Amino acid sequence: IPDSGHKYYLQFSTEDYRTGENAGSCLATVLYPKTKSPPVVNIKCTDTKDQKQIQEEDNRLYQKIRRQTKPIIGNNIPDSYGNIEPALEPVWALAVAGSGYMMWEKSTENLGYFMAQVKSAKQWIRKDDYIEFDYTVLLHEIPTQEIISCHMRLTWLPAHPLKVKYFCSSENQRLEDGSGMESGSAAGILDEREANF
Repeated sequence: IPDSGHKYYLQFSTEDYRTGENAGSCLATVLYPKTKSPPVVNIKCTDTKDQKQIQEEDNRLYQKIRRQTKPIIGNNIPDSYGNIEPALEPVWALAVAGSGYMMWEKSTENLGYFMAQVKSAKQWIRKDDYIEFDYTVLLHEIPTQEIISCHMRLTWLPAHPLKVKYFCSSENQRLEDGSGMESGSAAGILDEREANF
């Protein structure tokens, strides 16, 4: 599109990250602006699971985390052999969902990302019903092959938008908001400048 950037039309299928089962199909348009702003994405997906089933899975994940009597703390998820302790699978699931916002905002036409590992995760105990974690995640940048360390604070309650704030080591400690605007599943602010939350 002249003076705007390149626009792409995509059709793709999604899969459950745990089981590899088909989770649905999507149609999307992605506009990469000529400026350094995040891509503009319009997407419409058809889920193979109904909303009730998705909500039930979210609630199971939520209850599994809420039942913990002590804050969950984890490191190196998955480990160097690719294994994830069963007790840390919910922590990994939330990290996958939250890092999606970071990867989307950081991506350009020439750079893509995927989450390589959760270096550390720490749960914060809250007085309300929300679940909150601090993460340090490693993103693998393609095609440069660089590994980028990012700090992410994630807050979630089923049937509410996932809230994600983050900063990455390559961004001079700039805090970004990667939160969703719609209710999302975990199985889905202001621009401040500060190094810590």
